[in-house]
Amino acid sequence: MAKSLNALRHLARAIIVAVLVLWSPVAALAVVSIVATTTDLKSLAEAVGGGRVSVVALVPPNTDAEEYQPRPHDLNRLKDARLVLRVGVDYDLWLDRLVQQSGNRAIARGGPGYVDCSFGIALLDVRGVQVGPAGGHAHGSGNPHYWLDPVNAEMMTAVILEALVRNDAPNAKYYETQRARFLERLAERVRQWEKTLAVVHGKPLLAYHNTWAYFARRFRLNFVGYIEPRPGLPPRPSQLAALIRVVQSQRVSVIVRQPHEPAASVDFLSAKTGARVVILASSVGAVSAASEYVGLLDYNVRTLAAAFREGL
Repeated sequence: MAKSLNALRHLARAIIVAVLVLWSPVAALAVVSIVATTTDLKSLAEAVGGGRVSVVALVPPNTDAEEYQPRPHDLNRLKDARLVLRVGVDYDLWLDRLVQQSGNRAIARGGPGYVDCSFGIALLDVRGVQVGPAGGHAHGSGNPHYWLDPVNAEMMTAVILEALVRNDAPNAKYYETQRARFLERLAERVRQWEKTLAVVHGKPLLAYHNTWAYFARRFRLNFVGYIEPRPGLPPRPSQLAALIRVVQSQRVSVIVRQPHEPAASVDFLSAKTGARVVILASSVGAVSAASEYVGLLDYNVRTLAAAFREGL
């Protein structure tokens, strides 16, 4: 009987020790805490980091990241973050002040946890600090919507991988494998998307905002104009009249709008010209079908191709 009790005591001690090890601060640090400014960067970080990372995005879906006003809980998230991921290209300038307020030097510019995902990206619309002739974006440093070209995800995930390896070297092989699997899946989808969008090649489109430059370049789309003359500024009646002439002369059959963009001008042009309105998403989570990065691109490709097939 005494031997049985001693055996039970030893077993109980072993269980307690095991639980303490699993829940110790060292074990908790095994998961890398990441803060991303957008849901798109969050999705890419999760693709590379897998189960070794915990990622939160500051800007909710269907919110203009350029105009985002940080909230108190954002500061708390940054205080404990090991990595911070930003879009850069003047898209999330508000992050600098927020990081400074957090007091977390590791994620400040130049720190080991600071990641600008625009590094190495060939930017479009670099004109100086002014609105270009096509309107729709004050592209001083360049058009910031580079993640909408899926091929750019190769460079973006490379930058994320480098930061993860720098901060969590023991799991380098795991991160490399995760990224390789993601890129293999993405490359296959890109080939399929190119075939799907063949029906759209060269066809004229109109968009509310100049969000689609990288997406258009990758899939050979032809955006002939933009409704928004300047960010946040709706078109005047004279500008709408000019756009009606563009739609009619160019035979535009599709007008693109994002879920969070105003519908009034788009619907007016559609009613006057007969052009079909198509809702595309520029960020993960903007529509239910775009729950992660590959899903975002897949939704846009399928939706756009379907709109043109319906018009044939």
